[in-house]
Parts: sequence; structure tokens; C-alpha cells
Amino acid sequence: MPRLTTSVLSLAMIAFAHLAAHARVPEMADVWNGAQINWRDIRSGIYESSKTGRPVIMLFHAPWCSACKKFRSVFYDKEIVEAAKDFVMILIDADADKVANGAFSPDGTYVPRTLFLDSEGNVQSQLKGAGDPNYPHSLDIESPKELLSLMRRARETLKGFPPAQTAGDRT
Repeated sequence: MPRLTTSVLSLAMIAFAHLAAHARVPEMADVWNGAQINWRDIRSGIYESSKTGRPVIMLFHAPWCSACKKFRSVFYDKEIVEAAKDFVMILIDADADKVANGAFSPDGTYVPRTLFLDSEGNVQSQLKGAGDPNYPHSLDIESPKELLSLMRRARETLKGFPPAQTAGDRT
């Protein structure tokens, strides 16, 4: 009987590992340019980051949030789309996932909230917006410049990025 229990447990662990590794696309990824940005849910995104060593951009939003709706357009910018390929991009509905919303709230649970994390899950508080000090992880919702600048700073300061390509490598 113990062998049977061990075998069943082993099969269950293999099945769970497979499910955890399988990337899941979060709801509403389509309106956040899911056609060009490889959005992940929190479980598969954290798993991917831990396995690849790539840093994370974690974006909290809410379907009712007017600022979030404006912020979506930033993710259609071609430079943001290109830079996002170097990160594990995690999209979280703050209302639907209250556990994640509370767990990753270094300064509150406001939306939209954009966090940069290393591959060990540590929030990189130095990578934050220049706007309202009460909401430091709230970025410019109308222009991609601030997010792009933070993505570049993350590339300079965090580990786990693929080697930078030169113009000749992209052709």
C-alpha cells in the first residue's frame, strides 16, 4: 500500500508541476495588447520568472478603473512591446485576486499599480513613478515614456536579462 500511495503522490506532483509551468493568459489580457505582449497570470508568471531568472513587471488593474483604461494604450507602443519581451509580464485584476493585490502592495492597493520584481519575487522599490508620492507605483497613464525609462533602468540594474541585441542582430 505505501508504494501505491507514493506512486499516486508522485503522479499528482508531476501533474501539478505541469499545470504550474503551463502559462495561463489572464482575463482582459486582450485589452492590454495581449496580441503582442505575453501576459501571464500570477502563478505561471512567478513560476516562469523563477525558472528563467527574468525580472517581472506586475501590473494591477481593475475593469472599472478609468485610469487603467487610459493606461492600456501605453502597452500598444512599439517600444514598450519590444522591451516587454525581456520581462515576465504579469497582469492582475486587483478585484478578482484580492490575495495577490494585498500581498504585493508595498504602499497600498491602488490601481493602476506597476511593480518591478526580481526573479526571487522582491519588489524593486527604486523603480517607481515620478508623479504622486502617495502612489509611487502609479505611472504616467498617457505616455509610454515613464514606463519605458523604468524598463531601461531595470535592465541596467537587475539580473536575468537576455543579452542586448544590436540593430544588426534584429534584421
